[in-house]
Amino acid sequence: MGKLLLAIALLLLPGLSHASSIYKCIKGDKVVFSQTSCPKEFKQHHIQYQLGITTEIDSDKPKEKLDPLQALLNKRTLSQEKLLQLIDAEVYRLKQENSYYEILRASEKQKLDRKRYWQKQAKDDPEFLAKVDEMNSYFDGLIKLNKDAMFMLKQHKRRITAPEQEEQREQADRGAPQVVQH
Repeated sequence: MGKLLLAIALLLLPGLSHASSIYKCIKGDKVVFSQTSCPKEFKQHHIQYQLGITTEIDSDKPKEKLDPLQALLNKRTLSQEKLLQLIDAEVYRLKQENSYYEILRASEKQKLDRKRYWQKQAKDDPEFLAKVDEMNSYFDGLIKLNKDAMFMLKQHKRRITAPEQEEQREQADRGAPQVVQH
């Protein structure tokens, strides 16, 4: 039995260099090592390897993986500033993607022009014009999807910042001196 455990441990050593934690599953006199949670009928020990230190924790409950986005939505742990920052980052990403689509459109247009040239077609050839229209409608659709998403994100940002701006106006009306220009 000891040789079997040693053989399993030696087989897992290369995997330990990549994985920071494994599970030791125990059922009677059987011991199995796994990178995923143990089945319910096994007793589970969680083995972590971090910074050259190995720790073994007796954990009979299988580890449940929680989606980080779902956790944020359930707990509402995003601060308003962080949410606004994420919205701005996504709007910027969508703008960059639209620029990329325009570059791709120009590249595809060049390909179509080269193909038309080598096939000795006229610039007003119906087949060529149909392909150009198809390409343009494809990229227009992608860009429209991004613009719609940006519009929705900007609306959401306005809804978030509107109460904050209203509060700032009320504070200014209450205590701040008014500047009158003549």
